[in-house]
This record gives sequence, structure tokens and C-alpha cells, in this order.
Amino acid sequence: MTWLIVGLIVFLGVHSVRAVAPAWRDAMVIRLGEGPWKGLYSLISLAGLVLLVWGYAQARPDAPVFYESPIWMRHIVILLMWIAMVLLVAAYVPTGHIKKRIKHPMITAVKVWALAHLLANGDLATIVLCLAVLGWAVFVRIAEKRRGDPVFESVSVTGDIIAVVAGSVVTLWFVLQLHELLIGVSPV
Repeated sequence: MTWLIVGLIVFLGVHSVRAVAPAWRDAMVIRLGEGPWKGLYSLISLAGLVLLVWGYAQARPDAPVFYESPIWMRHIVILLMWIAMVLLVAAYVPTGHIKKRIKHPMITAVKVWALAHLLANGDLATIVLCLAVLGWAVFVRIAEKRRGDPVFESVSVTGDIIAVVAGSVVTLWFVLQLHELLIGVSPV
């Protein structure tokens, strides 16, 4: 569990810099340059992610189980994961009604992902991982709102179509193949 927590601290910590210390972040971007800052940021993020994944894999087999989800919960979890994937894609495509309405679709996707996995898994390792990520996403969303939500002048339905279609394809791929390949557990 120690490496999971260290990974969470590093990964979520580096992803909190903009919310916690925006002036310091801006000064570092000026001092290092945008490219080197992004490189350093990415390197630290990757190290945190590796620690987090490795720590989770180490902690989960021995983690106490506090609850087991009923079998029908899988349908709700898959629906929530579809919503999370659509929101995730919406963050990167041309601005559509989804992005305009949600404002920060990636942060919302992270919240939905964490909630879905809390509903599906009741072991301590998953609870620690998902509550930490969910808490981080709530904190970062509040920080973004205080800084001022983005204003989208033009909106295209094309972005929504791409988000729904690509999010659906990725969800199907995860459900039918990728989740088992990457995580070792089939969601169906």
C-alpha cells in the first residue's frame, strides 16, 4: 500500500501544481521554458503513474474487501464508464455542446471514472485509489472555477458527434478486450 500512496502523492501532486501554486508554476515555465517545463512535468507524472500502478498491483491481492458489488452493478458501471469516455474525448475535440456545458470534461470524466470504480470494487486498495483521485478531481474543479471557467464562443455539433462516437468505440474496446488485457479483469 505504501507505493500506491507514494505514487498517488507524486502523480496527483504534480497535477495539483496549477491549482495550489499557479504563480510558482508560471515562474517555472518562464524560467525553464515551456518545452522543458512540460518535459519535466511529464517525467514526474510518468514516474508517479508507474509507482501508482505498481503499488496498486502490489496492494490489491492482499487488500481487505469491505464490500462486494451485486452483479447488476456492472451495467451501471459500464454506463458510467461510457459517460466518462465520452467526456474524456470531448476534452480533446472541437468545442461542442458537451464541452461548453461541462466546462472541464476531463475533470468530470475523472470523477465519473472514480465513482464507477468505487461502485465496482470494494477492496481497500481500490477505495484508497479512487477516493484519492475523486478528492483530487473535486479540489481541482473548485480551483478551476475560482480561476474562472473557460468561455467558448463558437460551438460545433461536430465535437459532440466525435465525442459520442469515439467515446462509444473506446468504451466497447475497453469492455470487450482492453480492460482484461491491461488490468487482467474482464468487466463483463
